[in-house]
Amino acid sequence: MDGTVMVALAVALFVGSHLALSHPLRAPLVRMLGNGGFTGLYALVALAALWWISKTYKDAPVTPPLWEVGDALWAIGTLIMLVASVLLVGSLIGNPAMPGMVKAAPTQARGVYAVTRHPMLWSFALWGLAHILVFPVAANLIVAGGIAAFALIGAAALDAKKAKMVPELWTPWKAVTSYVPFQAIAEGRARFGGFRPHDIAGGLVIWLAATWTHIPAAGIAAGIWRWVF
Repeated sequence: MDGTVMVALAVALFVGSHLALSHPLRAPLVRMLGNGGFTGLYALVALAALWWISKTYKDAPVTPPLWEVGDALWAIGTLIMLVASVLLVGSLIGNPAMPGMVKAAPTQARGVYAVTRHPMLWSFALWGLAHILVFPVAANLIVAGGIAAFALIGAAALDAKKAKMVPELWTPWKAVTSYVPFQAIAEGRARFGGFRPHDIAGGLVIWLAATWTHIPAAGIAAGIWRWVF
């Protein structure tokens, strides 16, 4: 079977298994296996799917790029990855989407949550966009596009699940936030600002470290390292 098709199958397995285990299959499997057993199964399936993506991606042919990638696209991708890193780090503390993180919906959204109520998932989507911009070959379009689609579909599914499970928390939280980045700010339901020190500092550290790893892992200087070395 063609290597690019194998990449597509691996990505489809990862996205499909994650969405199935996170939503329709979660409740019956928790009843059957318990929380610990379900968590173990979930991790095992995710790791197996990621391993298959990694293997098929390495084995896939490098097709001609769909467009020429110069410094301008690299600069845009670098800035997108910085925003994604800040969103990711900011999502780790005080996130109402995470079980037990907050007991009541905040009355206003600040920092990354003013940007979007799904900062972690949008960070994955932005990661996908940045990688599509700078490496537009078939296998990478499938992997990066699949991860981005998975994140955005997952965010919509999370909205539906939380609205059903904890409407007393999620309904007021949706009123002061938005699924689409910056929509709540544009509509006057949130104000830009209020980023915590660890959001910015942690995001910078993750951004610098993640772009640096491209050098030993792929032999490609990414981020600001592209212009440093």
